[in-house]
Amino acid sequence: MRISLFGSIIILIFLSTFKPNTSIFSNSNFFIKKIIIENNEITKSQDIKKKLNFLYKSNLVFLNTNNIRNVLLNEPFIQSFRIKKIYPDVIKILISEKKPIAILLNNKKKFYITNKGEKIRYKYIENYKNLPTIIGASNEFIDLYRVLNNLDFPIKSIKSFYFYEIGRWDLALHDGRIVKLPSKNYKISLRKFIKIKNKSNFKKFKTFDYRIKNQLI
Repeated sequence: MRISLFGSIIILIFLSTFKPNTSIFSNSNFFIKKIIIENNEITKSQDIKKKLNFLYKSNLVFLNTNNIRNVLLNEPFIQSFRIKKIYPDVIKILISEKKPIAILLNNKKKFYITNKGEKIRYKYIENYKNLPTIIGASNEFIDLYRVLNNLDFPIKSIKSFYFYEIGRWDLALHDGRIVKLPSKNYKISLRKFIKIKNKSNFKKFKTFDYRIKNQLI
């Protein structure tokens, strides 16, 4: 159906003069009254809520998420987050935390190393008290860790990683055994150790030295 020129003019005037009633959304009923924090294990909920205290003066409809981002991503263990608005007055924040995989000991200082190779200043966390320690460099560790994962090496059996300046690693296991890896192609040596580590005729040995190519000492 065609709209006449007169009708078009009327519609245009209506659209240009119409203003939505924003007072409905600016009503105090939409002010945030409750903050829910979920999925966090390391960072305490109360600490997060305290830093987000300014949200209680905010309108849920017109929430500025940049302010929340600035607070949360400044927390050392928070990787990312999602926000859910629960009307009329609740905000739920779902936290994704970084995962520590080892503890670095470097110049009498301690750091957590995450699964992405990030370094975080150490603080005691009950769930991570049994993580393996790294003695030496951290930059090369994440490459070794990925190789161990790809080979399905039982990483929980490792007590400590020792890195030497010549560019090689020793793995100290919880059962007292030590695996000495070469500086190059250590993936081959790890495969060989995995094949024999549970065989009865090798259980009496405490040191598995793969530093010399094609030899086990």
